[in-house]
Amino acid sequence: MAEVTFTLLGTGTSVGVPVIGCKCAVCVSADPRNRRLRASALVRAGEIAVLVDSGPDLRAQALREDLREIDAVIYTHAHLDHVAGFDELRAFCWRKEGPLPLHATDECMGTLKTMFGWAFSPETQIKGYVNPDPRPIDGPFYYGDLKITPLPVEHAAVETIGFLFEFPGARSLAYLPDVKRIPQDTMKRLRGVEVLVVDALRPFAHTTHFSLAEALAAIREAEAGEGWLTHLGHENDHAGLQAELPVGVRVAWDGLRIEL
Repeated sequence: MAEVTFTLLGTGTSVGVPVIGCKCAVCVSADPRNRRLRASALVRAGEIAVLVDSGPDLRAQALREDLREIDAVIYTHAHLDHVAGFDELRAFCWRKEGPLPLHATDECMGTLKTMFGWAFSPETQIKGYVNPDPRPIDGPFYYGDLKITPLPVEHAAVETIGFLFEFPGARSLAYLPDVKRIPQDTMKRLRGVEVLVVDALRPFAHTTHFSLAEALAAIREAEAGEGWLTHLGHENDHAGLQAELPVGVRVAWDGLRIEL
């Protein structure tokens, strides 16, 4: 069977950790797991490589992971911390014959075309620049045998989705990096997922993100076999948070590779 992995390229919130100008215990920590770039991930299934979001730290993440080629980019939503590294996709287009597939909801794709209009213009789709192939998401889609299912969630005022990844013979994994509420239809699709990677911004309530308690409740309700917490702010010390978690739930870190 093909090797199937899910790598957390970044596990931080929109400002990352350390936070500029902050001298709290987490921001000055010597523990490398407390250094968090903006949220992004990479799914590999055999020879297939799919990037989840192109955040502002994409260059550093790709260099750290020696990421040279991708087959597609899939977007969760159009907030800046998930799209602002769009221009870094040039490096992947240099090594690819034909355009780079970009999968997003209609709303997210519209924002990408507004923000990066030059890339979508036929006059500027030349070698050396981002050459996108926009593919609106309207249901599950495949790359080889890798099935990717969009999972609608509520997060702020922008249309947001997570993704469920399934591959024959491998564990299923759902990735919900930005979420405040999981609709019942999505929770039904999640129930029994083998690995759930979910937003857990901070220990106390936030208006647009899960708190720790909300993330743990979602993992329980989904009856996930294994839970990982991501999109973490500087209120979370890695070791301290891990020490208080129930069995089966762990704190993710940048560069974590989950074998599926």
